[in-house]
Amino acid sequence: MFENLLTFQALAAFLTLTLLEVVLGIDNIVVIAIVTGRLPEERRAAARRIGLSLAMLMRIGLLLGIAWIISLTKPLFEAFGYEFSWKDLIMIAGGLFLIAKATKELHATVEGVDHHAASRGAPSFMSAITQIILLDAVFSIDSVLTAVGMTEQVPIMIAAIVVAVGVMLVFAGAVSAFIERNPTTKVLALAFLLLIGVLLVADGLGQHVPRGYVYFALAFSLAVEGLNIRARIKRQRKAERAAAAGDATAQS
Repeated sequence: MFENLLTFQALAAFLTLTLLEVVLGIDNIVVIAIVTGRLPEERRAAARRIGLSLAMLMRIGLLLGIAWIISLTKPLFEAFGYEFSWKDLIMIAGGLFLIAKATKELHATVEGVDHHAASRGAPSFMSAITQIILLDAVFSIDSVLTAVGMTEQVPIMIAAIVVAVGVMLVFAGAVSAFIERNPTTKVLALAFLLLIGVLLVADGLGQHVPRGYVYFALAFSLAVEGLNIRARIKRQRKAERAAAAGDATAQS
């Protein structure tokens, strides 16, 4: 058994699956940044750690119960010319939740809801963890099915999930802090979350859109946003130098 895990094919499968889980985890990182962003700052890191750790255990449990996961893809009923399975219903429900969540946060961000009003509607610690776990369950179904299609070695799949979650734990804090520091980036993240919600609903209705297009659009948008941030920093520094030169002239 263990000899099969120490081959070139096993290593290639592990690296491929790890990369796949990390890429698919981009959705998770954005969700975590938004969900925990309304918590008190001192509790955000704990919520990320607990939520992701429980989500990792849930993914491993889904892998060990892969026969049940596969059964979720079997048609359950037919309506409007489409066959719906439990997987489709989960995707639609998760997508609708993301659309509602992103729309609510976009409204609060764009309209500039004051801190006290926002804190009254802020999620509790347990509510944030629950949202992270439930949304990870929605994202996990496709990733688990993809992993099963790439290798039959459950230990390799589990190792890839553990490493991917570790990467998310490392970067989730930095991504969350960056989004909070840059309001325009937060709007971009919420728009991406809204798009993911729409795509999940589309997947549930049998209209699959390759994620590669979505990630390319996100990468392009982030590159443009990076240029905007750099331009703002340069303008701010220029204004500060001009103000300092004006003060020096006034003093002389």
